[in-house]
This record gives sequence, structure tokens and C-alpha cells, in this order.
Amino acid sequence: MPKVGMEPVRRKALVDATLRAAGDHGSFSVTMSEIARHAGVSPALAHHYFGSKEQLVIETIRSLLRKLRTDAVAALKEAATPRERLSAIIRVNFQAHQFAPETVAAWLAFYTEAQRSEAVRRLLVVYARRLNSNLLSNLRALCPADAAIRIADGAAAMIDGLYLRQGLRSAPVSIESSIRLTESLVDAQLAAVAATGPVAGSPAPVALRQPPLPGDR
Repeated sequence: MPKVGMEPVRRKALVDATLRAAGDHGSFSVTMSEIARHAGVSPALAHHYFGSKEQLVIETIRSLLRKLRTDAVAALKEAATPRERLSAIIRVNFQAHQFAPETVAAWLAFYTEAQRSEAVRRLLVVYARRLNSNLLSNLRALCPADAAIRIADGAAAMIDGLYLRQGLRSAPVSIESSIRLTESLVDAQLAAVAATGPVAGSPAPVALRQPPLPGDR
């Protein structure tokens, strides 16, 4: 029987081991028994906590997304203007613990897993929609709606593309370079909009809402 009070510790150890395995192998080809061994628990205990490897993989992704959501909420509270909030969103996505090579490799493994797992795909869709919503809600205070949609799509694509480049490892990009590239894209697009027509006024941005992940309460 599991020791009382140890479940959160062991669950975290299993999640951390899964993240390392995904980063090391670039896939989830490892078995539940191998993950359990690296976490220092028995395979039976791993199955007791998560039921299956897929459920463990899903919880690993959710842990990354929860951390990203928590960090985004904290960063946005410190930003005073829509443009500052855009910068906060960009920086949060390139934090050291999210943009570390092994974590990026795990993200790429998650995308591969999403091709066969509908549950994993849904979580990654939540991430993509949340990023786009956070960008769009502040861009609407800076430019017309059609331009805001275009710029949000471009910034999100830039972030995803830089993660892909980082995952190649042979051509890594630094955190600061990634931030500068994304900021430059946003600034250039906003400047182009301002040069071609009247810029929208500055209505209060839509209140940012960080929806819970599927399965969270």
C-alpha cells in the first residue's frame, strides 16, 4: 500500500521522469516500467497512480500547461498597457524552464503523440487557442480587428517556429534572440498598420481569461 502523504511526491517524480524520457528519446517509445524505474518507484505504483502510460503522458503535458498558465497570469498582472502585456506573453513563452532543449524536445514529442492520441491533441489545441486569445485580446486595443487577427496568427506561428528550430539542436536560438525576433515581428506589423490607415483607439482590452485545462477543476 502506498505510504500516506507520498502520492504527490511520487506523482511529480513520474511526471518529471516522463518529461526527461520524452526529451532524451524524442518520443514516448519508453515503457511505463522504464519511466517508473527512473522515477524511483515500482511499475505497479506507476499504474496505480496513472492507470496507463497515455494517462501519464497527458498529465505531463497538463503540468507544463498549468505552469505556463500560472506564469502568464503573474506576468500579465505586472504589465500596465496592452503593448506591455504583449511583451509579457512573448517572454513567458520563452522562459528558461520552457525553452530548455530537453523541454522543447518533449514538446515536439507531444506533437508527435497528438497524431495518434485524441486526448493529447485536445490539450495542445487548448494551448494554441490560449496563446492566440492572449495575443489577440491585447492587439485589438492597438489596431483594427482584422489586423489584430493577422498579427496574432503571425506571432503565434513565430513562437511555434522558434520552438521547432530549438528542437533541431543543430541550430539552437537563444532566449533573448527568440524574444527579439518575435517582438520585431509584432512591432513591424503594428507599424505597417499605422502607416496604412488610422489606428484603432485604445479601448480597454478584453479581460484575459485563462480557462482550465480539460479535466482540471
